[in-house]
Amino acid sequence: MSAGGPVTVAALEERLQHLHLRTAETPLFNPVFQLSLELSRRLEDGSLSLDEVGTLVSELECDSLQSRARRLHRLISPVEAEANGAAIDALAQADSFEAFTARWQRPAAHVVFTAHPTFLLSRAQGGAVAAAAASGDIGEATVCLAPHDRDAITLDYEHEEAMKALANGQAARDVIVGHLLDTARGRWPDQWRAARPVPFRFATWVGYDMDGRTDIGWHTCLRYRLAEKAQRLAAYAVMLADAASDIAGELNRAAAYAAEMSALFAQDLTNPAALSEVANRFTADHGNKLVSLEPMITELEYRAGEADDALARTLLTAAAAMRADGLGMGWVHFRVNNSQLQNAVRRRIDPEGLLDLDSQAALARLRELLGEVKPLRSNLAALAIENSTAIRQFLIMAQVLHHVDADTPIRMLVAECEQPSTVLAALYFAKLFGVDGKVDVSPLFETETALEHGGRLLDAVLSEPHYQAYARARGRVSIQTGFSDAGRFVGQIPAALAIERLQGRLSEAMAANGMTDVAALIFNTHGESMGRGAHPGSFTDRLEWPLSPWSRRRFVRAGIRLEPEVSFQGGDGYLFFGSPELALATLTRMAENAPSLADADAPVDPFYRRTDLSLDFYRAIRRVQQRHLNSATYPRAVTAFGLGLLNDTGSRKSRRQSDLAADRAMNLRQIRAIPHNAVLQQLGYPVNVIAGFGTAAEGNYEEIRALLQSSARGRQMLRLVRSANALASIKTVAAFGELFNSAYWASRPYRGGEQQIADACLLLAETFTTDDRTGVFRRLASRLRVDALKLHRLIDPMGDEAPLAGREQMRRSLGVAQALRLALFQHMFIRVVSVPGFSRANDIAREDVWEMVFTLRIEEALAQLRRAFPTSMPALGDFTVSEPSDYPDSGASGYQAIHRDSIDPIEQAWKLSLRIGLTIANEFGAHG
Repeated sequence: MSAGGPVTVAALEERLQHLHLRTAETPLFNPVFQLSLELSRRLEDGSLSLDEVGTLVSELECDSLQSRARRLHRLISPVEAEANGAAIDALAQADSFEAFTARWQRPAAHVVFTAHPTFLLSRAQGGAVAAAAASGDIGEATVCLAPHDRDAITLDYEHEEAMKALANGQAARDVIVGHLLDTARGRWPDQWRAARPVPFRFATWVGYDMDGRTDIGWHTCLRYRLAEKAQRLAAYAVMLADAASDIAGELNRAAAYAAEMSALFAQDLTNPAALSEVANRFTADHGNKLVSLEPMITELEYRAGEADDALARTLLTAAAAMRADGLGMGWVHFRVNNSQLQNAVRRRIDPEGLLDLDSQAALARLRELLGEVKPLRSNLAALAIENSTAIRQFLIMAQVLHHVDADTPIRMLVAECEQPSTVLAALYFAKLFGVDGKVDVSPLFETETALEHGGRLLDAVLSEPHYQAYARARGRVSIQTGFSDAGRFVGQIPAALAIERLQGRLSEAMAANGMTDVAALIFNTHGESMGRGAHPGSFTDRLEWPLSPWSRRRFVRAGIRLEPEVSFQGGDGYLFFGSPELALATLTRMAENAPSLADADAPVDPFYRRTDLSLDFYRAIRRVQQRHLNSATYPRAVTAFGLGLLNDTGSRKSRRQSDLAADRAMNLRQIRAIPHNAVLQQLGYPVNVIAGFGTAAEGNYEEIRALLQSSARGRQMLRLVRSANALASIKTVAAFGELFNSAYWASRPYRGGEQQIADACLLLAETFTTDDRTGVFRRLASRLRVDALKLHRLIDPMGDEAPLAGREQMRRSLGVAQALRLALFQHMFIRVVSVPGFSRANDIAREDVWEMVFTLRIEEALAQLRRAFPTSMPALGDFTVSEPSDYPDSGASGYQAIHRDSIDPIEQAWKLSLRIGLTIANEFGAHG
């Protein structure tokens, strides 16, 4: 980028590459911040406008969307339907019909579409990325047509997107079922009609997860569940329109009735009379109130036995879909947390609040309750007046099972579960409301404490006679493991290894308690980024990272059937099901590496045999991660900008509300795991993936290197760390701190240059003399650099088995994006301190507005500035007043100039910075 020459992305990348050469002269030189300074100077002298910056941002954004489409295509290719059909045909080959049915009558996996706030791309952008990835035609003309405008993300928006993903998944599964039936017909022409394939099941918790939310009412859950029923029944009717028109008619009538019932729950039900009317209509018997598909499935399979091959194929495909999904778009997951359950059960066992609910006495009392519990009837009135979140969930389930779908199981996920009493409390309420025959209680192991002591909890729960009887009746033991908080608090690699160990402990506990006759349902909830458990190397790595071959073999060798469940979280996860073609490719890759299967005779991976090395390695990584977390430096750096670096990506709040003073002291427990990881992406260094891996090998590089290279699990870790390191930039981390460097601002106009901003620079220099953020970022960068040097000592002698294509170009592109954003931040800083003084209002002073901008609480800052400097106010001509007035005259100018020169540029720069944030997240592959 020559002085005064045109500013293009290519010129900026070339300039950044040249600046990097100067680090050989002075190691402390920061090319990213230097480029941001050069851009800032051009912004301030007027030779570069914000509109021109917008053009640069659009180009970077376009490149990142293409990168996103290429990544998606790479992970699930081949995408062509013919290739995936051939792959399913090959997988369907079996030595006998019995072997075929044993393989395909149980799902290879359950696929769960969650409500996590990762709706980074707008609908238009996501659609363009999905279409390009599906076609393989990935370029500016196919990917970059969508406008950059953000969508307003509501719960209804999220639910609609989940339903689209589910519908595409169902269509893809129908294709797979068709191939399975065709294979069976060709191999076993006299038996194939007896095949009952269920290759995959689907589920969702969008609209049912009340953990940490107060905006999902009981009526919301029923409205969604009935709408899902209506949608699925209508789809079944389409499948059978020609093959069984009478059944299709019945399904259409039932769909219309379900839609009518759903609409009832969209109205205001606070009035008892209104609720009573709705309740009576909802619970009344009706000819179209279909609550079980079992008779219909039986009829379809009977007709298939009498029909010709083509008609039988259609009938059996529809029956397979019904068997998999029931009267809904898939199974549903409700979720509560430990506190909500304990508060509810305390009313039953300890109304005076004197008993420790984690004590043996409480456990004994729960056993008594489970032994004497008698189911209670409930209705919508009881649901409406219930104030306990946990009990409300069970009451909703009772209504669903009685009046919506009597066949399909429901999951009750229990977050923050660290005591056996929590699981027994959930079981008690399931029995109390008569839903224990259809509800699977599933404790979540995600916190550091839960992972450390989870094995003992499983031993205790599985030894309880009441739980054993319940699990046998349900046919499964259900647990959930989580990679988000685990990865945040102990690091992603230690989290994965701790979860893997917990999965092994489950197999041991089931075997020790004689429960090998039931299945182990393990729901691994990981995100879409490497920082939250989605391995970016390949789709095989993605599947094996949360449920490793070692874990799978533990169950196979114990004779325990495994029911694995995997998550696709929010909008980023739904991209894998963004079209029927993508969904088919995704499911085919999952079938090729079915998480439910394992080779029991596979040799032991050295990583698990050499525990003298691997256990110490794990513990050392974990110590480094905990050292970061427990220091004052790392949390302060992560929260230095609040959450202002991030786009709004979901309907759920990313953190609790706080005032300005609290914002200055925000800690990591105030923000959720997704924004925490997203901030690390934006700062340019995935600390929770990389940190500690090199330090853990210190003093033993050769042995650790040999272990990692000889181990499939070790090589998988290496691929993860290399993928993260390819995107990481310690110089970028350090550059953020320089924004708060008082000496930098004092020096900018020091030699007589940039006099037009000299006063603003002086104000910033004075303000930041007592600011700690420069030192915080420098200390963090220093610690990361030391660890990174050790990482390179460990991994550089080893060849990279999966080098990232275009790595250096991507790093330059990220560097340019970061420099542009830092220049925009400097512009915002300069503009806000250039605003004239104004009167204090609502306890907010001018300096408070500055701090809002420094921490990127821009919407709040703009609101305060517009309050102080209004441009919309009455004019003389608006009044019919008889007395003349010469005032206001030409000397009484308004505030338009302040808006033009400061307020409007701040808003424009902020919006551009958020688009850069999207660009960076795309290069990392996902938000958070």
